[in-house]
Amino acid sequence: MSDDDFVRGIEQHRRELRVHCYRMLGSYDEAEDLVQEVFLKAWRGRAGFEGRSSLRSWLYRIATNVCLDALDGRKRRLLPDQANPDYLPGQPTTTLITGPWLQPFPDALRAPDGRWEPVAPRQDEPEAAVVARETLELAFLAAMQHLPPRQRAAVILCDVLGWPARQTAEVLDGSVASVNSALQRARATLREQLPPGRSDWAPAAPPTEADRQVLRRYLDAIERGDLDEVAALLAKDVRATMPPLAEWFADRASVLAALAATWDASSPDYIGALRAVPTSANGQLAAASYRRPPGRGVFEPFGIGVLQVRDGLITEIVAFHEPALFPAFGLPPTIDR
Repeated sequence: MSDDDFVRGIEQHRRELRVHCYRMLGSYDEAEDLVQEVFLKAWRGRAGFEGRSSLRSWLYRIATNVCLDALDGRKRRLLPDQANPDYLPGQPTTTLITGPWLQPFPDALRAPDGRWEPVAPRQDEPEAAVVARETLELAFLAAMQHLPPRQRAAVILCDVLGWPARQTAEVLDGSVASVNSALQRARATLREQLPPGRSDWAPAAPPTEADRQVLRRYLDAIERGDLDEVAALLAKDVRATMPPLAEWFADRASVLAALAATWDASSPDYIGALRAVPTSANGQLAAASYRRPPGRGVFEPFGIGVLQVRDGLITEIVAFHEPALFPAFGLPPTIDR
């Protein structure tokens, strides 16, 4: 294989390797960086690639071990309600755990066919993707963070990508027995951490048109500052988190109280006028919000809220206040309307 063919060969796997690194670390930014490291290691080690496995599985081996190295000694990336489960609104926040937090993954980076990873051709078996268990949902990513890194890798390779234990053991430099043991422990942990009814970690159904109508009403309510309309859209037990803030809210009343303070132009906590546009992340509906602080002329990136909608109501909002993520979602740097 010529150097040019090698570069083209590895480049075609960039999208899925970025997803793999994201699943391992829970960070879009770090996944981007680690894919570059994977390609650099692959380039430097290309002479040792002898074709005994496919290029794809060889790259996954490099990527998995790069991720394991990156996770060594690291704190888990969680969401504020996981890191601070006993917090109640109004309590002091000085003692709360402050991250690191999970990050969202832009749906704009899916393949043209809508998949996170391609389905491998039959000759690439046994590494064909198990599409029925393909998932990047935030609930799954959050549950995965409770696993030690090697268990996390075993679940991703075996239960998400469909690799056999033998091939996974080769990647992890272990035995088939050790992989099966890791899977058994990891599956038990996931059953404890995933929402009820999701113990098989199969993906939730994609958003329906009714769900999208809820999103449109939510965007309109944000722009008008209409708390009554927001209240009508929220489930009574809605859960809301706002990384990088460590506090979180566990019911409609506390969410509305927080919004009332920041939407009131007479309040010292007023954030300014808002505009919102639809987007999507992790296979879920999302709202990208922009704010125009008092005295400014344009609306600036503010946050990306990932929504969970069930039975016509919003049951969860994870609002990532990380304006630096807007370009990855294909969102404009400012809006002037």
